Amino acid sequence: MNLKVKVSDRIYWLGTNDRRKALFENLWPIPDGVSYNSYLIADEKTALLDTIEMGTGGDYVGWIEHLLGEHHKNELDYLVINHMEPDHSGEIGEIVRRWPNVRIVGNIKTFKILEGYYGITQNLVEVKDGDTLDLGHHKLQFVTTPWVHWPETMMTYDTTEQILFSADAFGTFGTLDGAVFDDEIDCFEEKYLSEMRRYYSNIVGKYSNMVQKAFCKLASVPLKTICPLHGPIWRSNPQKVVELYDRWSRYEAEDGVVIIYGSMYGNNAATADYIARKCAEAGIRKIKVHDASKTHLSYLINDIWRYRGVILGSCAYNTNMFPKMEHLTNELLHMGVQNKLYALFGSYSWNGGGVRNLNTFADAIGWTRVADPVDVFGTPTPEKLTGCDIIAQNMAAALAKHE
Repeated sequence: MNLKVKVSDRIYWLGTNDRRKALFENLWPIPDGVSYNSYLIADEKTALLDTIEMGTGGDYVGWIEHLLGEHHKNELDYLVINHMEPDHSGEIGEIVRRWPNVRIVGNIKTFKILEGYYGITQNLVEVKDGDTLDLGHHKLQFVTTPWVHWPETMMTYDTTEQILFSADAFGTFGTLDGAVFDDEIDCFEEKYLSEMRRYYSNIVGKYSNMVQKAFCKLASVPLKTICPLHGPIWRSNPQKVVELYDRWSRYEAEDGVVIIYGSMYGNNAATADYIARKCAEAGIRKIKVHDASKTHLSYLINDIWRYRGVILGSCAYNTNMFPKMEHLTNELLHMGVQNKLYALFGSYSWNGGGVRNLNTFADAIGWTRVADPVDVFGTPTPEKLTGCDIIAQNMAAALAKHE
């Protein structure tokens, strides 16, 4: 591949689109694929910042050679590793084979994983928070950002052109379909916003407190461009994506409600639709209903991150929750999702368990309850659903207080 996409005069984007992979990290559906970005700085000293997933970029090494050759250089002086996850470190072995003297820049935690993955222990340049690397015109400064979202993760800041190479932060699911930069995309909200939030909530969201710590380190740093490892480069409005991550990592959400239920024979589905209608009648304008059996966990978490109100329903199943609901609640506890208004409902035939175990989850996660749970015995008739009217009314009132 001989694409020449300039981030600035001597900084190049080297990325690829993966439209074949069905599951990101073998967990999360990516129907619109995903992109992998890396970057080359061709200065007095040359530096490659991260690589891509092995096998997705054709002749990746040849691409780098071509760009270096345009600047009459044959050598790659540095490989900067911001993140060791294999979708970004997959070509390191090929880079070292082609340029055996390349100096590998990372932190002490980087090198432990590097040895474990690729057996590489030579030509290492350890950097700490705030250390710099002089390439000539470009001066790089390193910012350690552990647990955004691996322990070794760091960012690289080009102080000369105020460009932040942000690793997995500010990334998104979805391929780059010709448009590499944010100002080349007219429909960002339509094409990327939901997938960026799904990426954040599922991949990074557990470490939201560490995202806030990273923001503290970057608070006084001017940003003209943000270059993430997934998704578009932000050169016209980097503040937009910073504000999104700041809001999501503070668990700020829209004034709407997501209703998620587990149902075997339709009783809980009918109750969910009843509650949704009553929510609309109470004035809530953003309402989303999901069947946990059909909708993948990552989309459920995405909408929980999006909306302030969460209403969960489960039928009884072997004296416990419906398994899909149990999976969801376990994941929410694991992630430590905060600042939600909630209500619960469910159904049973001979013995309870769905609502009882939802209550245990709710007590553990510490959200704010807006109404007493509703646990329906048998078929959900109007007489049995009066408590659902209260759920809808109280949720609407609680959301209104946060406007």
